[in-house]
Amino acid sequence: MKKLSIVKIGGNIIEDENALQEFLTLFSKIEGHKILVHGGGKRATHIASKLGITSKMINGRRITDAETLEVITMVYGGLVNKNIVAKLQANHINAIGLTGADINAIQSDKRPVAAIDFGFVGDVKKVNHNGINKLIKAEFTPVFCAITHDKNGQLLNTNADTIASQVAVGMSNLYETSIYYCFELNGVLQDINDKSSVIKNINTTTYKVLLAKGIIADGMIPKIDNCFDALLNGVQKVHIGNTAMLTKENDNFTTLTL
Repeated sequence: MKKLSIVKIGGNIIEDENALQEFLTLFSKIEGHKILVHGGGKRATHIASKLGITSKMINGRRITDAETLEVITMVYGGLVNKNIVAKLQANHINAIGLTGADINAIQSDKRPVAAIDFGFVGDVKKVNHNGINKLIKAEFTPVFCAITHDKNGQLLNTNADTIASQVAVGMSNLYETSIYYCFELNGVLQDINDKSSVIKNINTTTYKVLLAKGIIADGMIPKIDNCFDALLNGVQKVHIGNTAMLTKENDNFTTLTL
C-alpha cells in the first residue's frame, strides 16, 4: 500500500511569512503523495477587526455567526488558501486549493446547540476519499482550508486538526496514512518550561501515565485524544512537532502509536 502524508499547519506559521516559506519548502520535499490542511484563525480575527466585526471566543473556540462565517470563508478559502497554493506552485508542487464543499470532499453536520451555541460550526460526518484520490492520482496536491459543508448549501467552520485526522482516516482505506501536526513547539513536552524535553514516543499505555501525572493537560488533552481516535480508525502514525520534523535529519518530535 502506498504512503500518504497529511500535514496540518496552524496560525503561527501562517502569520510569519518566513516561517511559512520555510515550511512550504519542507512540505514540497516530502516524498510521495501528500495533503496539506491549514487553519487561519489569527488572520480571520485580524480581518474581522478591520471590518468592525468582533470575534467571539469561548474556551479558545470561535463562535461562528453569519458575519463571522463570511469572513472565515473569505480568509480561509480565499486569502490564506490561495496564497499557500501560489507559493507551492513556486516550489514546483501542483497544488489545488479546496474547501470541504469542493468535490463534496468533506461533509459535516452543524454542531447541535447544547450549553453553548457555536453557530455555523461543523462536525465531520463523511470524507469523500474516492474523490480526493482522483485528484491525487491526477498528480495534484490537495490543500484544504478549515471549511466543510452540510450538502444542503451551507458552509461550516470546522476545526483544522479534526479535518486533518478525518481526512487521514478516510484516506486510510486507500493508503498507509500518517499525520504531521506542525506547531511552534518541538513536540509534546515532559516539562512545559523546558522546550527541549520532548517525549519522543507516546502510546495508549504511556498516555494514561502522562495524564495521571498531569504532564499532558489542558488543551493538549483533546488534541491527543483526537490523535488516538485517528489511530484507532486506520491511521498508521501521528507526529507532533515543529516543521523541522518534516526533514529526514530530525528525530526530535513526538510520535503517537497504539
